[in-house]
Amino acid sequence: MRAGSLSPTPRTAAAAARGDGASPGPAPARRWWPWLLVGWLVQAGIRIALAAGQTVPVANPDETGYLFAARLLTGGPEADISYSTPYRGGYPLLILPAFWLADDPVTVYRTALVINALVGALLLVAAFGLLRRLGLARPWAYGVAHAAALLPAAVFYTQYALTDAILPVVLLGWLLLLHSWLAADAGSAGPARTALYGAGASLLAAYAYTMHSRGTVVVTVHVALLLVAAVARWRPWWSAGIGVAVTGAVALAGSLLNGWIWPRLYPRGSYDMGSMLVDRLTTLDGYGWTIPVGLGQIWYLIVGTWGLAGIGLAAVLAAAVRRGVPPQVRALACAVLVVLAGIAFATAAALPDEQRIANHAYGRYLACLAPTLFAIGVAVLLTAARRTVLAAAAAVTAVTVAIAALIEWRAGGRFAGYVHFPFDFPETGFLTWTWDGFRLWAATLAGLALLALAVAAAAGGRRGAVLLVGGLLAVDLVASTATALNISRPFVREMTAAADLGGLVDPAAPRPRVAIDGTIEWKIWIIQQYQVSWGEVTWFDGRRGRPPADADLVLFRWEKGVPAERTWPGAPAGWRVVDSRRTVEGDWVAWRR
Repeated sequence: MRAGSLSPTPRTAAAAARGDGASPGPAPARRWWPWLLVGWLVQAGIRIALAAGQTVPVANPDETGYLFAARLLTGGPEADISYSTPYRGGYPLLILPAFWLADDPVTVYRTALVINALVGALLLVAAFGLLRRLGLARPWAYGVAHAAALLPAAVFYTQYALTDAILPVVLLGWLLLLHSWLAADAGSAGPARTALYGAGASLLAAYAYTMHSRGTVVVTVHVALLLVAAVARWRPWWSAGIGVAVTGAVALAGSLLNGWIWPRLYPRGSYDMGSMLVDRLTTLDGYGWTIPVGLGQIWYLIVGTWGLAGIGLAAVLAAAVRRGVPPQVRALACAVLVVLAGIAFATAAALPDEQRIANHAYGRYLACLAPTLFAIGVAVLLTAARRTVLAAAAAVTAVTVAIAALIEWRAGGRFAGYVHFPFDFPETGFLTWTWDGFRLWAATLAGLALLALAVAAAAGGRRGAVLLVGGLLAVDLVASTATALNISRPFVREMTAAADLGGLVDPAAPRPRVAIDGTIEWKIWIIQQYQVSWGEVTWFDGRRGRPPADADLVLFRWEKGVPAERTWPGAPAGWRVVDSRRTVEGDWVAWRR
């Protein structure tokens, strides 16, 4: 699992990165734990600072789906988000402490983001371990690990209550433990310790399954690899059996948890991804949709990591097919490729056509693998022969341009009429500095230009290697900061202005019983349902019926041209309008008893 194995002859930068030559040997491992601790705190602090403007869940129904599930698990009220995707219980378990520590919805939400930051920052430690296994000396591994942990793919989603905040850590931890299980010398490590590696990898694979449907791909590949290792006699059957048992137990527990949560959050049913997936994967038209959309995700993965995940992907492919690579490493490389392809094409197949640009170029689903492939790509630049690096960069460029041409041919002419959400395009928004639109070719050329600069820097010996790592740190930090300032914070300001109920509830007074007109725009009422944390919302149809008689606070849809005071004809005595909003997201009026 060494990137240096791709290079028959080390270059100057490679020697520097490995600590070869006249440079002093690396410091003992124990001296690096303080640096890793400080680095983890710095990474967590950056994430907390960038998420400081977040006050309410806005990436919905995903965020509220997870928050409602966590609230339910702490004994809170049920919520109705029927017909949306069913959100799994693994991530809500992680953010449970937020509900134990506070009652105020804003404080709960911010606490959940702090948990995101603390867990997400562990990516630094995991990436450091990966880069050491790829042959980099500790100082170089430390710098590159910081760059990998600062990618927008690793930072942007920690500003939201989403599984994407921690999936990169979970998947990289899974790969590292799986590699330890496959490649460990049982004689020196001991069979018990080796089995522990397998059990740890199984726990993380199954936890990924409990968090998101993407984990289904991970857990399937994991179990297959455990069985292959036993059949090939890389590991004894009992060791693989422990891994399978741990995987099955955790996955079963997650399924039982979901079975308890889902009827309480989706009483009228949820979106059926399974039928869409089967239809897309059993018809020619389905493949005509699935393959280009899946390739569009791979295009975004490459462009959104400045081309370096593409280099990493090329290295993984080389490890999977090249002779002389240990069979355990080849199997692990194949596992990475299958997980990437499985996630890209399975999510593409299950994705409804919403007339969104993100239907054709989307980075979120593969963001969980972006830091890992980015780190491998940088390691290749630092350790592989110049000819190898140039060949890989040329191949990545050709593939990226070809997929961009496919996207343009298939949907580019319709992009002007498609919906654009800035949240869907953090990296390409930064590359083109266009936050209100999508520019396919500008993003492609900008990403490939950064790749060319990285390759040129890596060719410049030790100074070039320093410039490469320093430049990536700077670009990643600027990109992650820019996406927070230009996407996350405006998004929260816009949705808070549209939906906030904070001024309508006196914390010192008894909590009101709330009724909401179900014809209000869902983007508004789903946030309001989260803010009503003390009880279950009552629903009514303002076009056909009256609010329930026991309600204390009622929200009506506000039609155009109608005065706020006429939104409730025949309102009982004692009721008055206490708030009204007209926004681009929707209009509503609040009445209070």
